[in-house]
Amino acid sequence: MSVTFYFDPICPFTWRTSRWIREVAARRSEEVRWRLMSLSVLNEGKEVPEEYRPAFEWSKGALRVLAATDQKHGQEAVDRLYTALGERIHDRDTAKDAATLAGAIADAGLPADLAASAEDTALDAAVRTSHDEAQARVGTETGSPVTAFDGGAAFFGPVLAPIPAGDEADRLFEGLRLLAGVPQFSEVKRARNPL
Repeated sequence: MSVTFYFDPICPFTWRTSRWIREVAARRSEEVRWRLMSLSVLNEGKEVPEEYRPAFEWSKGALRVLAATDQKHGQEAVDRLYTALGERIHDRDTAKDAATLAGAIADAGLPADLAASAEDTALDAAVRTSHDEAQARVGTETGSPVTAFDGGAAFFGPVLAPIPAGDEADRLFEGLRLLAGVPQFSEVKRARNPL
């Protein structure tokens, strides 16, 4: 059994969901495949509010570094780097800049030269391929995160605030896996809790 989790590291809702996925999957000995998606790619050609633009630009570099990490060091390293990035930018509200990216690389125990990947536009193709895969699996244009169970269809979300724990976390995991396995299922939604 496995979970594929498509994420843009800039999204705070995605960060919280990733912590739930990671905790439940580890407890159940399930593999998590960390795949990239880009809110910047998603919003190409659209009017993006000015306040989001710097975060989207920073995320482009972070996604390139994550793509290089996957290519050179594998999925466990992607997990460590995403964790280090999320702890810095979401948990500690650190600036979204080159120093934060370099610090996260160090926190993850990865080579410092990975930071140069942030400027390597050749990695954009890997990010776009993963992003397009997420959109194709979910069947419509949607944001981050995108979650898929056991190689099947994907869905947007879940959006979680606060993060469930213990039995509640496991029940949610099983419920979503069940919903994802029903091809006729398409959407459930209610108002979001604040972060």
